[in-house]
Amino acid sequence: MNDRALVSAWLDAARDDAVVAVLEAIYDYAVEAIAQRGPVCNTSGRCCRFEQYGHRLYVTGLEAAYTCCRLTEEHPACNAESLAEAVSTGGCPFQIDNLCAVHPIRPLGCRLYFCDPVAQGWQEAISEKLLAQIRGLHETNGVPYRYGEWRAMLGMFAD
Repeated sequence: MNDRALVSAWLDAARDDAVVAVLEAIYDYAVEAIAQRGPVCNTSGRCCRFEQYGHRLYVTGLEAAYTCCRLTEEHPACNAESLAEAVSTGGCPFQIDNLCAVHPIRPLGCRLYFCDPVAQGWQEAISEKLLAQIRGLHETNGVPYRYGEWRAMLGMFAD
């Protein structure tokens, strides 16, 4: 399947109320699991400065489409220019003044990652469990599955 067909399939799924309900339930579970652990977010913005802090954010095609479908004036658009700038600076195109401009519609990896040292031991297990559920959501609904780096996946949707 070519990239254009993938993007179309992902966007269709991200607009399907039944698919969205399951994805949002997975995201809600992540919020609950995190609340039980109580990691601290000091809004340093390190989570969004991938190169500087030596990590990457990976998402599924459905997650990227979910975010892209919900961009509004409140959540700035992602275009080729903002992506190129984010790649050149090593960060996320949605980070503004150390804050996430798409916080309510961010993907699972953003929801689970905390730079708080006490969070390092349990994040991986929760991530693997919930990523398996998202993969199952793709499979159950016949949505093509691809897992890739956040900015590269956003690039497939950029105008």
